[in-house]
Amino acid sequence: MRARDKAQKKETAVGAEMFAALELLEKEKGIPKDYMLEKIAQALTTAFKRDNEGAGDNCIVEPDEKRRELRVYAQKTVVEEVENPAMEITLEDARTIRGGCELGDVVNVEIKTMNFGRIAAQTAKQVIIQGIREAEAGILYKRFTASEHEILSALVSRIDPRNGNVILEIDAMRSGTEKTEAVLPQSEQVRGETLHEGDRVRVYVVEVRVERNRPRVLISRTHPGLVKRLFELNVPELRDGLVEIKSISREAGSRTKMAVAAAQAEIDPIGACVGPRGERVNAVVSELKGEKIDIVRYSDDMEEYIAASLAPASVLKVEVAEDKKSCRVVVPDDQLSLAIGKEGQNARLAVRLTGVKIDIKSKSQEEAVRAAEANSSEADPSETDPSVSDLTETAAEDVPAEAAAPGTEE
Repeated sequence: MRARDKAQKKETAVGAEMFAALELLEKEKGIPKDYMLEKIAQALTTAFKRDNEGAGDNCIVEPDEKRRELRVYAQKTVVEEVENPAMEITLEDARTIRGGCELGDVVNVEIKTMNFGRIAAQTAKQVIIQGIREAEAGILYKRFTASEHEILSALVSRIDPRNGNVILEIDAMRSGTEKTEAVLPQSEQVRGETLHEGDRVRVYVVEVRVERNRPRVLISRTHPGLVKRLFELNVPELRDGLVEIKSISREAGSRTKMAVAAAQAEIDPIGACVGPRGERVNAVVSELKGEKIDIVRYSDDMEEYIAASLAPASVLKVEVAEDKKSCRVVVPDDQLSLAIGKEGQNARLAVRLTGVKIDIKSKSQEEAVRAAEANSSEADPSETDPSVSDLTETAAEDVPAEAAAPGTEE
């Protein structure tokens, strides 16, 4: 009798410790106690099946939070003669548990969890540990998913000398009370930017994936979205919807072009982003370690928009093709190099910003092309004599070679 009481007290103590541990998990890691109780129930069910040959899905687990106990029962059918002890019980034994039961009834037979075998207990332990990992992963995934396409503050934890990847400790929550690690690959680092252990940087959350049951946060310092979010942090008009960023093209570490538009005619979208004495744009440039930023005015008029996109160069004329996929731009002779930019960067960024292929020519180049086209038209009989285009094949044979092959002779 004393041994039974001692075992019962020990089991009760274990149950109390388990509930205390679950409450601590919920408080510190945010893992719901009900979720873990469900995982523990699954673990104990698995352990019961392992310890009882022939057992099926007849194990039930009932947590008693008031008494801080976890009771496990095997549901057994009352029979005259027991063939499967894991699933059946005699009428005599059943009536010691619940008086008045009859053949065919189902009774709950309590299983003392302290009687589980060592292997079964280990199985239960592994399932519980796995449950904690899954819960933590799920919580992190939800938190980071809420931060997708947003900026997070990060602390450089270490740098991998083998591949140059930077391991960052990033805030998992807005409050910054919980942290986790993420990798900033070399491909997402700004060229020329050197990070050191202990540096604090801002990163853009590109995407959150689940890989091997763990959340993987894809972060970047080169993504155009980083520039957009930095401006939104520094420009109230962007946050209030009075100014809108229409498009961004970026070559990280070097130059960014950003097209902005105002919701109301009286608002200057460029001035709002630049700020008093350039304070707002300078704050972004500082965060981006000196990256140049061109802010241009967006326009529904493609010619105006394309001309603005080539800033700081001035534009004389823009001719947009009918399909609106390409255009020809004429700039002053002394602005050609500026319009194209070093190694073509300015023109390249303008193409990405507008989505239109841009052919840039100086005024003198354009005049030379026009003159050549005019000369070509004068030498083309089909242009000067409309009747040429109406010649039949038979009549064409009598046409002089110069007329049959216009433009071949100057």
